[in-house]
Amino acid sequence: MNKEIYITGAGVVSALGMDKAATLDALVNQRSGVEPIKYLKTSHTDLPVGEVKHSNDELCEMLGIPSSAAFIRSSLLGIPAVKEALRQARLDDRSSLRVAFLSGITVGGMDQAEQMYSDFLHNDSKNAYIELNDCGACTGQIADYIGGFSMISTIVTACSSSANTIMMGADMIKSGRADIVVAGGTECLSRYHVNGFNTLMILDRDVCRPFDRDRAGINLGEGAGYLVLESSETAERRGVKPIGKVAGYRNVCDAYHPTASSPDGLGPYLAMKGAVEDAGLKPEDIDYINAHGTGTPNNDLTEGLAAMKFFGENVPPIASIKAYTGHTTSAAGSFEAVVSLLAIAHNFLPVNMNFRNKIEEHNFVPVMNPEPVRPVRHILSNSFGFGGNDSAIVLSKI
Repeated sequence: MNKEIYITGAGVVSALGMDKAATLDALVNQRSGVEPIKYLKTSHTDLPVGEVKHSNDELCEMLGIPSSAAFIRSSLLGIPAVKEALRQARLDDRSSLRVAFLSGITVGGMDQAEQMYSDFLHNDSKNAYIELNDCGACTGQIADYIGGFSMISTIVTACSSSANTIMMGADMIKSGRADIVVAGGTECLSRYHVNGFNTLMILDRDVCRPFDRDRAGINLGEGAGYLVLESSETAERRGVKPIGKVAGYRNVCDAYHPTASSPDGLGPYLAMKGAVEDAGLKPEDIDYINAHGTGTPNNDLTEGLAAMKFFGENVPPIASIKAYTGHTTSAAGSFEAVVSLLAIAHNFLPVNMNFRNKIEEHNFVPVMNPEPVRPVRHILSNSFGFGGNDSAIVLSKI
């Protein structure tokens, strides 16, 4: 059955703040949350990152969790985002509904495991943290804290992880496997994270410059984003007002390279084309592309070429918000889906900060003016992961 998938709640946590209101304020006022490392215990304190501006102890206090409890940071970031989404969707009582929880993550509990490993080798006092290294442990911690879920599952496809949870959630509702799905993802920074990307030599020492000719790499970030998905029938029966809908989506894998995009942008092109077609729209219906736009030479060039291949000479307004938050990796797809919903609700275009010079091969420049030339109704949000696991989602106004 081809059910319409409504979004009735959304929640976010990032370097811009702990909720949608703080996120919207930063985007509208073009204020970046990327700053030198403060909370992560690493020698690379000179690197700019999008850190959430609270320590683990502060997050535990906010959530009523004893600071002595074994919690990983990704869980502490995910819980407030899930709570905000459920609150907006008026889902305090979930006892009569089949509510699934799908969460994307890749680094898992590495932030604690890497600190406790040496101690773990010599005694058993830190075993709980080592056991939390598994990616599914984060999903379990969030679900246990929130309660009331009929099933949980974890998706790990690197930077497209949380976008893929939204697709899976929509499929579950359409097929009748769930009444409501809370879908999204969370990711915290870790030394493993920073050292890995530093080894790839794709970290920018300044705030990143997506789609700029002189772009030099990414800034890492952390955060969480979750959406409450349900059919239009379920939303109407519950009397809850939708904030948007998942109109179309597509996931493809070009398997070109473990970390790089295919030079012709084949994967991104197929993902964008498939999502727009799945939504029953034409290319000219898309009002804005929320680009993956990492700031690396490879990604930005190929994503732009893919957009040109699909949209031709009329590429819609396109921008990346990575200069605001850093690249939140597994959380990027769902976090940026929430940003897309904010853009639709408030009729503005998040601008591409730090752009100066056009990429020679592109026939467009990214968005520099937040004022749209027409009402924002359909946004194409891109999330591309390592291994060529590329996803695109069309988010639309009801």
